[in-house]
Amino acid sequence: MAGRAVPSQETVRSALALACRAPSVHNSQPWRWKVAEHSVHLYLDSSRLLPVLDPTGREMVISCGATLNHVRIAFAAEGWQPRVHRLPNPAQPDHLASIEFTSVDEVDEHVVTLAAAAANRRSDRRPFLQDPVPDEVLVPLREVARLEGCTLTFALDDRARRELELAIEHAGSVERQRPEYRQELAAWTGRHASAEGVPARSIPAEHLRGMPERDFALAAEGELPVPILDDGAVLAVLATRGDSYESWLAAGEALSAVLLSATEQGLATCPLSQIGEVAESRNQVREQVLGGTGFPQLAIRIGWPVTHEFPGPLTSRRALSEVVEQLFPSE
Repeated sequence: MAGRAVPSQETVRSALALACRAPSVHNSQPWRWKVAEHSVHLYLDSSRLLPVLDPTGREMVISCGATLNHVRIAFAAEGWQPRVHRLPNPAQPDHLASIEFTSVDEVDEHVVTLAAAAANRRSDRRPFLQDPVPDEVLVPLREVARLEGCTLTFALDDRARRELELAIEHAGSVERQRPEYRQELAAWTGRHASAEGVPARSIPAEHLRGMPERDFALAAEGELPVPILDDGAVLAVLATRGDSYESWLAAGEALSAVLLSATEQGLATCPLSQIGEVAESRNQVREQVLGGTGFPQLAIRIGWPVTHEFPGPLTSRRALSEVVEQLFPSE
């Protein structure tokens, strides 16, 4: 081991900026970072709760798990081995993680590649190319989910895929019937020049019939060009052993790991959280896709992206000053 005892402020800022590129429900970015002299701490920002969509805060914690995985990769790419203590204070459930550091002599090049993937990853809500995704590409995605304590199950046969599609469709149908859901969706959708929410430029310009998706077009007119092709996405279910805060945090870390591994391999991705938002849909996925085991947290669309002629934009993020509290004196 070598180097100074703690990362520099510049390194911390760089790592947290990359961490904040993580996906979150409706791009709500429900995290707060506190930076102490020898550690970094992740907190849940309850003011970002979507009370209709996510009354229990499950998806907020999953979102925070994604940023936690991102920050682990970001620090590792900078030459620091993060030591993560998850849910360190039972009396303070919003304190999701504390991170301490050990410097390393040699940076793993694969981690550097993943950090680059984190900077470039975006959710693509359009159809994917029909080119098949081979097993040798999917296997690493399953493995990185396993390493985070979760399972990634691909709905590859016709029956499993149809059951999953039906569950997603049912969840969307139930949610659309609630006026308060439509109001909440509208509040977070179609924003222009905003650093939060889902912007119009990330919403397909045309309604995509027969493709599993979140119904953002219900609340805003999209601007993202859509190629004319049938969707070739593979559908997968990310599940956990339990259904506690700890499980949700693990689901977020696994989600990040899967998305970054897919991005590294040139794949496009889009998380779909509806199956965890409606009890009937969740039960259907558990019984019909997972064989009655585990707790499905969300689905993921995975496939080959459309050509460079239809680039998917990166969504904006809040300024670091809004999500990071400095607890140590300036250098």
